[in-house]
Amino acid sequence: MVLSLVSLCATEVVRDHSSSPCWLRWVPRELYRPLLDASFSGCRPLAVGELVQRWPERTLRVGRSRKQGQIRPNRLCVQALLLAVVRGMSDQRCALQVLDLCGLQGDEGGMGDPMGGWSLTVALCTMVVQARARAQRAQRERKRFSALEREIDVKRERGEWKRERETNGDVASPGNEELGGNDGERMESGGTLGEEELIKGVRRRMEVERKRETAVIGLGGSRKETEETDVNCDVLVHVRADLFVNARSWERVRGALSTSAPLKLQCRYLRVEEISVSSIRTLLGLLPRQGLLGIDVRYSSLGVAGLAELLPLLSTFPALNSLRLHYCNLDFRRDQPGQDEALRDLSQGLTQLQELRRLSLTALRLPGQLRVLLSSLPQPLEILELPYLSLSPADLAYLSCSHHASTLQQLDLSENRLDENTLNSVRRLLSQASAGLQHLTLSGCGITDGLLGLLLPSLGGCRALKSLALALNPLSIAGLMDLVRMAVRMPSLRQLLYPNPLEDYQPGLPELPSSAQLLDWPLDEATDINITSGQLNRVRIESGRSDLFLTCDLLNYDKDLVD
Repeated sequence: MVLSLVSLCATEVVRDHSSSPCWLRWVPRELYRPLLDASFSGCRPLAVGELVQRWPERTLRVGRSRKQGQIRPNRLCVQALLLAVVRGMSDQRCALQVLDLCGLQGDEGGMGDPMGGWSLTVALCTMVVQARARAQRAQRERKRFSALEREIDVKRERGEWKRERETNGDVASPGNEELGGNDGERMESGGTLGEEELIKGVRRRMEVERKRETAVIGLGGSRKETEETDVNCDVLVHVRADLFVNARSWERVRGALSTSAPLKLQCRYLRVEEISVSSIRTLLGLLPRQGLLGIDVRYSSLGVAGLAELLPLLSTFPALNSLRLHYCNLDFRRDQPGQDEALRDLSQGLTQLQELRRLSLTALRLPGQLRVLLSSLPQPLEILELPYLSLSPADLAYLSCSHHASTLQQLDLSENRLDENTLNSVRRLLSQASAGLQHLTLSGCGITDGLLGLLLPSLGGCRALKSLALALNPLSIAGLMDLVRMAVRMPSLRQLLYPNPLEDYQPGLPELPSSAQLLDWPLDEATDINITSGQLNRVRIESGRSDLFLTCDLLNYDKDLVD
């Protein structure tokens, strides 16, 4: 990656933090972005904090757009950024109103020590709660000083009145002997009225404030709620991020979402793990209606009834276009009463998701029910992921003729058994999706050499395909050679994930092994797996396809997904 002159200069400027007082005052607003990027790249958390605390623009986006080769900001820099946002709310030089951290999360323990989604969510919620506590403290301090000022005003006005009275009394004392008792009483009465008149303005201000507090308390509030109402008047910064919520962080996230000022937390993508239906329902009720694009629910025992209960809540988010459900304990094969009714409720709930474009259902065990689920969707899907769904031939037949087939850009049918009974449906599906399909995953589908030979013409017709995954399928070296010869003729294909050939395994492997057996069965130590890789890459090189990457499945397949 070639750096520009501005980037190189920015890197040198932020390298020495001791010089920051010299240049911070003179930096024009158009150079703040290059300096911040250089601070992230060079891991300069102090420079990050000083720049963000003085951010001159209304919007700051961190995490979405990264140049090729640029790593994510590390943990220390992210923490410095969040702390600077809180400090910047009281800095007159900071113009920040929208902080966009969507996509900032990285893999825990990855290169450069990025902050993972779970840690980032906890840090964001802590920042929101701390900002509110800080605002409440400042509000109490302002009220205390206001009360002190009122008290000083009363004392000052009373002192001026007394001095004026004493002065008038000294001047009028010689004539007091000639005055009658009634006149003295009138003067005293007049003096009392004068004192009340002088402090009337102060009392009026106090009475207005007391009436306002009384109105809040009369509505079921308290003095503490009155202070919270004052704090909630202004949202200084809107914070937009992807939120990761599990049982441990649930309470903190709920507290942050219940806070409306001075920082307002908004969510683009929500991922929840191992929390109950009631907690998910509460969480959805706290999220702002606008801006939520997707929800990912994992390892939560929703059940059919629980999912049907959540879908009407999801329909209240007008921009929601992605729904992902992984291992959520939906199993229609169980003989339980009310399953048909729950399935109808599920179908009606999906009908209300007007903007849904991505649907992922992992290990939900829905044999024979695909038509009921997908036919109710108002818009055709672009991304459909159905791994471990125990799809039946009727399911694949429906999918190949559905209104979704021609619009699919990404399709995952992993761990659904394919054979001669489903071959025609799969070929029809690939033909319908050939114009726009870009990513196809058929890993662990039991594809043999014979079945692959029948599928190759349909696969080759997908001219827009960029990646093809066939991991953990029982293929021989001959079948892999045919696969690579077809792949090099596909101009858009950039990545091919292929399985280890059957010849590389130790003897004793079943004739038609499952994906779990292929994953766990030991490789033959006498066989050099590099020979197979060399043969396949020789075909790729001879065809001039240096842009096509061939990868073996043992290095890139998630073992946790194989049960």
